[in-house]
Amino acid sequence: MSVLVVTGTNTEIGKTVVTAALAATALAAGRSVAVLKPAQTGVAAGEPGDAAEVARLAGPVTGAELARYPEPLAPDVAARRAGLAPVGPKEVAAEAERLAAEHDLVLVEGAGGLLVRYDEEGNTLADAARLLGAPVLVVTQPGLGTLNTTRLTAEALRARGLVCPGVVIGRWPAVPDLAVRCNLSDLPKDAGAPLLGAVPDQASALPPEEFRATAPRWLAPALGGTWDAAAFAARFPA
Repeated sequence: MSVLVVTGTNTEIGKTVVTAALAATALAAGRSVAVLKPAQTGVAAGEPGDAAEVARLAGPVTGAELARYPEPLAPDVAARRAGLAPVGPKEVAAEAERLAAEHDLVLVEGAGGLLVRYDEEGNTLADAARLLGAPVLVVTQPGLGTLNTTRLTAEALRARGLVCPGVVIGRWPAVPDLAVRCNLSDLPKDAGAPLLGAVPDQASALPPEEFRATAPRWLAPALGGTWDAAAFAARFPA
């Protein structure tokens, strides 16, 4: 079973676009891909959610949602306010396993950060990852403040016995400032895991064909791409 859980150090940092880059890279290698969004919040019925955005950018993936809540809130709060049932880790794990039986790769994209609550019992994406025995890729922001949130996320993963294969920077700026450039060398230290890519800011605005052709260049070989951390850092000396 090949399942990769994608979490972030916060919201609005590029998790969905990184997930799309992972999917596009896998598709380019001839692998079949499913994308599972356990709880989609802030999107009304009939509107495209994150799984649909991944498909738009990456190409033919199987998209799945377990629940959708209209307000842009943490899943447990959004479910309670909507009067709808929450999603628990057992449901997430069961659906990921079902998809994994039919696809080469299943990407499970969380909502917000790692420890955002999904139900009234306080279960999180980390609990689903533990049930699956799946690694958890961390998407982080590039700028000031990222070292702290990345380290907190990595320590939370280790405390739960979860494997973090690495960190991908979402929304890499066109003109990185000093803090961003310094973070290239400091992020792996704080994460205790390698830097495995950097996806440009506004990558989602690219035409889908260009996105698919370029995505492997944003991700390291461990994720199926060609991105080289040392060469990338050399372009942006601190």
